[in-house]
Amino acid sequence: MTEAEQIKDLYRQYWEYMIRKDADGLKTIMSEDYYLRHMTGVKQTRDEFLKGLMAGTFNYYAADHESIEVEVFGDQAKMTGKSRVLATVYGGSKHRWRLQGDFTLRRENGVWKFTSSQASTY
Repeated sequence: MTEAEQIKDLYRQYWEYMIRKDADGLKTIMSEDYYLRHMTGVKQTRDEFLKGLMAGTFNYYAADHESIEVEVFGDQAKMTGKSRVLATVYGGSKHRWRLQGDFTLRRENGVWKFTSSQASTY
């Protein structure tokens, strides 16, 4: 399996963990310094985001991936995933979002981990 294929699988795993609200699983694929910048501009650390996920601020029900593009630069990589995501956020109603995630990754001890993500729509 190529590095790009490994990273694409990691993105699919990310969404499976998000849907299952598996904070421990997410921690295994996120670096300790991971952060998420929401489409509102709010920046959250890994722990802040996971706390919101577990508290029900963010609820994900399904994710259908339309495209996943990866660029690898040695021990660093960039990935853009475009997915149709069924979710409720901040107490709103269930809605299908066309979410784009622009991720950075780093290889730590031979394992790829997400270091940041920027959410937007497409």
